[in-house]
Amino acid sequence: MGLSNPQPLRILIIEDDPLMQLGLHHALSYCPDFEVVGQETAGDAGVELALNLKPNVVIMDIGLPRLNGILATQKIKAACPAVRIVVLTSHATERETILALANGADAYCIKGSQATQIIDAIAAVQSGALYLDEKVRHVVNQLKGIPTPAFKLSDREMEVLKLLVQGNSNGAIAETLFLSESTIKAHLRSIMTKFEVNDRVQVAVIALRSGLID
Repeated sequence: MGLSNPQPLRILIIEDDPLMQLGLHHALSYCPDFEVVGQETAGDAGVELALNLKPNVVIMDIGLPRLNGILATQKIKAACPAVRIVVLTSHATERETILALANGADAYCIKGSQATQIIDAIAAVQSGALYLDEKVRHVVNQLKGIPTPAFKLSDREMEVLKLLVQGNSNGAIAETLFLSESTIKAHLRSIMTKFEVNDRVQVAVIALRSGLID
């Protein structure tokens, strides 16, 4: 594992499945390099706890109540950039992977993996590396071939893009920006045309690849 920290890494677990939460706590407790300093089951409460505790690492589920793990990751990273976030989820889709990485996740692991993989992921992110489960590594490989968009987006299109990358639906974007859903769809069509792509996932890939979204 190669951590050799004089003080154990402080870890916060944000996971709504009590059995998974218990299993993680149990597995990490065997490692003297780790100290589980808190646990939460809801995304919003998890963010609040992370901001209070300022752990070294957060283990984050995606399908959380009240605030999904992608938005929780974004909020924690915005307030505490040094906190490393290991996403641990049953979602192995391209869309979820891209959204998690775009919003600041440092590692992406799939549930069902051995406990040693989680330990390896924690060690990797603590050293500043990106860690990806082998089931989703192809997603990052695809990013290497995506060009930087040649066309600039309008301010409104940038607002729509930012909300899209956060994982919001068209309806949620419309509600946030006080616009109709048809207007949001028109903005998305314009963005896709400028990026020369055909779907929302590809839009998120380009936003991540080109650094359009902070």
